[in-house]
Amino acid sequence: MTDAAPQSAAVVVQALAELADPERAASSQGFFKTAPGQYGAGDVFIGITVPAQRRVARLFPALPVTELDALLDSEVHEHRLSGLIIACNSLERASRPAARDEERRAAIADWYLAAVRRGRVNNWDLVDASAGVILGGWLFDRPRDVLFELAASPDLWERRVAIIATQGFINRGDASTTLDLAPLLLGDTEDLMHKAVGWMLREVGKRVDRELLIGFLDEYAGRMPRTALSYATEHLSPELRAQYRAVPRELR
Repeated sequence: MTDAAPQSAAVVVQALAELADPERAASSQGFFKTAPGQYGAGDVFIGITVPAQRRVARLFPALPVTELDALLDSEVHEHRLSGLIIACNSLERASRPAARDEERRAAIADWYLAAVRRGRVNNWDLVDASAGVILGGWLFDRPRDVLFELAASPDLWERRVAIIATQGFINRGDASTTLDLAPLLLGDTEDLMHKAVGWMLREVGKRVDRELLIGFLDEYAGRMPRTALSYATEHLSPELRAQYRAVPRELR
């Protein structure tokens, strides 16, 4: 496969098929909880590492959104993840100051939101690889109401997209939306949301301002699920971690 590879979903699928590893696929089926009743129920893997998918994705810089849809509509997990990586690469290229392309950026953001809403960004790694780059990149200097809509969704993956999207803001020094969304999600019953909220709060403390994290913990530690609190305090001193974990639990 060369840099002149035809820009179609079918060729992406062919390139990925050449890298498939049945043994890795079997392991991934268990790791990503694909059994009936689990969060990834029914997901299908062909066994390709993420670095290998990123190498394939770089061969398809001009894949149209219609072809991205074909990848996202596949039952194969690696097809969906590769499509999301291609979309992230496309948005990042279109965001470069020397070649900024607002039409392309808007098209990728609209495409992504549609894919999220129709349930095609439907496992934690798919969300984590894409939400911060695409929605976090697009919404940084725009109204962010859509994230609050997603946070109120009954769908686990839409809620995770909402909080993980704020990673794009955090990386640019803006913790405001993370701190506004996190309290709304503290009552979530899903462990994957507890992890996501705690992770983003930890990133606020690491990348923006430690005192913002401390202020949030001072107000909300008693309401935080144990997993979220553990993630959020991971890089604090042992004494501070112990202090917040000893806060009495508030009834909700």
